[in-house]
Amino acid sequence: MSPVLDSKKSTTAPIAAASKKPPAKHKAVPGAKKIVNELLPGFSRQLAAMLSAGMPIVATLDALHDQTDNPNFKSVIARLKASIENGAAFSDALRQFPSVFDDLYANMVQGGEMGGQLAETIGRLAGFLEASAKLRRKVKSAMMYPVIILCIAITIAIAMIVFIVPVFGEMFADFGAKLPAPTQALLNFSSFLKKYGFYMIAVIAMLVFFFKRWKATPAGAFAFDEILLKAPVFGELRKKVASARFARTFGQLIRSGVPILQSLEIVSGATGSVVAGSIITNAAKAVENGEPLSSAMIKQTVFPLLLVRMLQAGEKTGKIDEMMDSIADFYDDEVETMLSGLTSLLEPLLMVFLGVIIGGIVMCMFLPIFKMGEIVSG
Repeated sequence: MSPVLDSKKSTTAPIAAASKKPPAKHKAVPGAKKIVNELLPGFSRQLAAMLSAGMPIVATLDALHDQTDNPNFKSVIARLKASIENGAAFSDALRQFPSVFDDLYANMVQGGEMGGQLAETIGRLAGFLEASAKLRRKVKSAMMYPVIILCIAITIAIAMIVFIVPVFGEMFADFGAKLPAPTQALLNFSSFLKKYGFYMIAVIAMLVFFFKRWKATPAGAFAFDEILLKAPVFGELRKKVASARFARTFGQLIRSGVPILQSLEIVSGATGSVVAGSIITNAAKAVENGEPLSSAMIKQTVFPLLLVRMLQAGEKTGKIDEMMDSIADFYDDEVETMLSGLTSLLEPLLMVFLGVIIGGIVMCMFLPIFKMGEIVSG
């Protein structure tokens, strides 16, 4: 018998345990990142709405399968439906696709099944995913503008140095006079780029390759994350993003009935920071030894003291989930405020940078023309 036949029953009684062995995990789904970032929040919201309306889980998945355009996600939903029809629990069916439905998603669904609140739990998951996507879009859009401007400035500068400066160099060579130092330096740099530009690109590509390999190692990822967390302004922003993710994820897991140690294990990989994840892992060990979570986190330097105090208050009142939701909203607002301030500050700075680079090149090229009388007479 299928563990979930009707969502109305799922909201009033615990889900029966599946009698069959859980389905085996599949390899990473093609385009999984796009599915998680763009499609999963909407899928979860519609799934929760249909289950709340009383539709059976199989019929719900069938309807969602028909209205999904992405072929990879369509295949995933079809396999979920087939697994449930074969007697698997919904949470076990989700675990077949860890690249789409991570431990957080599967464990929250399992908690909803066990507590008879599947529709409500998936609704909370949808809200969590939508909040996470909103935060990710804010950070991405705020960082995209300065990166684009910087790339445009560098591209224009290189194009001018490689293609335009040599033309002026040939014209100045006919004068047979000594050029101003800035102009001569620019011409020398132009010749250097034309001669060794390919080798420079190759060296930069190799450095990027080895840097990525180093950053992919546990020690490299930890060291690089430490550098980012200590960076001025951006380090504080990273801490607040990690705090918002920790609080929202931990609160949702606790509300869904996931045990605290298992919740901490999941949350340690959901903050987006290796250092923050290490702090949570160490805190979990202290909790396992009987120490309150707030006491285990009081001495660390990544998560703000306000978050720890709110966690402590939640432990005393038995409302950790509510406290974590509240602090998550607070840090989401803090991140938005910081991003708005950074964007406002970076825009004029980037304009000045662009003006200095491009204007500097133009001035170096026209400086000999301004001193044409000296050059011709010399």
